Amino acid sequence: MAAYGEDLDFLKAHSIGFLELTDPQGAARICIVPGWQGRAMTSTATGRAGTSFGWLNRPLIASGAVRPQFNPVGGEERFWLGPEGGPFSLYFAPGAPQEYANWQVPAALDTEPYKIAEQSAQHVRFTHEAVFRNASGTRFEVGIDRRITLLRPEDAGMELPAGVCAVGYQSENRIANRGSEPWTPQSGAPSVWLLGMFPPSPSTTVFLPYDTAAEGKIVNSDYFGIVPADRLSVGEGLVCLRIDGAFRSKIGLPCGRDRGICGSYDSASRTLTLIRYARSRPGTRYVESRWGEQADPFGGDVVNAYNDGPTETGEVMGPFYEIETSSPAAFLQPGGELCHAQEVFHIQGPEQALAAVVRPLLSADLDKIKNLFDC
Repeated sequence: MAAYGEDLDFLKAHSIGFLELTDPQGAARICIVPGWQGRAMTSTATGRAGTSFGWLNRPLIASGAVRPQFNPVGGEERFWLGPEGGPFSLYFAPGAPQEYANWQVPAALDTEPYKIAEQSAQHVRFTHEAVFRNASGTRFEVGIDRRITLLRPEDAGMELPAGVCAVGYQSENRIANRGSEPWTPQSGAPSVWLLGMFPPSPSTTVFLPYDTAAEGKIVNSDYFGIVPADRLSVGEGLVCLRIDGAFRSKIGLPCGRDRGICGSYDSASRTLTLIRYARSRPGTRYVESRWGEQADPFGGDVVNAYNDGPTETGEVMGPFYEIETSSPAAFLQPGGELCHAQEVFHIQGPEQALAAVVRPLLSADLDKIKNLFDC
């Protein structure tokens, strides 16, 4: 992992404008790029010399190139809208076969800057107005409001033991229907989709706690084919994915199975990442993002994890890994709005202290997570 100051110096050297949120001591810091949709690029718990938690696509950023389809510059939390695929996709034109050659990330989610509406040492708010058209031809006029606030663990009701250091933040992401027509199951509806990109390692495991009392499928794991047993573990109340950036795989928890918390653990750097979001309610509709034909366009996942690796052509985009959370589908009347918020915490310290954090939050043993894949 790079040092936080090194990543800031890299961005500065390539003329990428950014701002920082910092605590009074200057230890907990978040780097945010307004020009990339108010993206949280990276953060640290211990100042410039501390670990930089986000993944930056250094070759792409250094090239200065702007790709026509998608610019995967990285960042530990970016704002997107779903769905990606299916009849209501925001990433394919009407009638276009849903294959990579026709995939297009909308400019409002890729290249357009967001306006700073408010800013202080510990929070920043961005706004943007955009128009999208989905694969069924529906036009969406969308107001976007994104606020990022630095959090102390105690602000989020989290008690941390002595000897650990942490950085945390909350992002509140609102979308509003600025048009004159409602967003319905017949027209399609967008959802707020937050994606975090992080550096992978052979010692990293992603964990998705699930509700054992719920009914139905526990995990969707066939996004890119079958995930081998040495990479995916479905235990009692916990789904884990091996994260090494060497095998392309994606998993997700459907509505009713998630518990409103997920994260990852890197045993080599003793870094615990926790993401908390609003737990789904049974019967709520979430957009489906798989490309092509869909049995249920509103039967998608609430939370996903992705491990990068070679595609069919052998190309590797990163490598990186992602943890993603989504809002329900935004069935909004004109003037209505939906908010999707999440809290992100990175905590470092002795493993015994981190285990004490994990136990009450996940009802799981950190040592078991660590040793699942012989990391």
